[in-house]
Amino acid sequence: MSVLAFSKQEGINSGTIYSWVKRFKQAGSGLPKPTIADKWSAEEKFAVVAETLALTEIELSEYCRTKGLYPEQVKSWKHACIAGNTHSKRGRPGTSAEQKADKKRIKSLERELHRKEKALAETAALLVLRKKFNAYWEGKEED
Repeated sequence: MSVLAFSKQEGINSGTIYSWVKRFKQAGSGLPKPTIADKWSAEEKFAVVAETLALTEIELSEYCRTKGLYPEQVKSWKHACIAGNTHSKRGRPGTSAEQKADKKRIKSLERELHRKEKALAETAALLVLRKKFNAYWEGKEED
């Protein structure tokens, strides 16, 4: 909430609020500085997601205020954790063996396709040659 919105809501002059903030900072206490979410490690983000998993919206907002976060950040971290877990193939037994078998099958199918393409090109060339040969001899017989 901005200072102006708060001053209108509470009926306090915004200048008064700014002077209170200034005095509070000069006293040495200062306002808590919000932490930058980009500096959080993946483990810390996951820990926050795990801690806030069962919280209600109100409890989540309170938790975020104490940590200097926004609820939207926690929600996006949660979605990132879920997306990272669904797309990750690590930890699944037999994954590398499946991948090797798939690569081997793909390679053999590509070889077979290449061989068939060559055979098709050769057949097309023979058909064109036969057509030209027949046309040549038909032209010779007419002369």
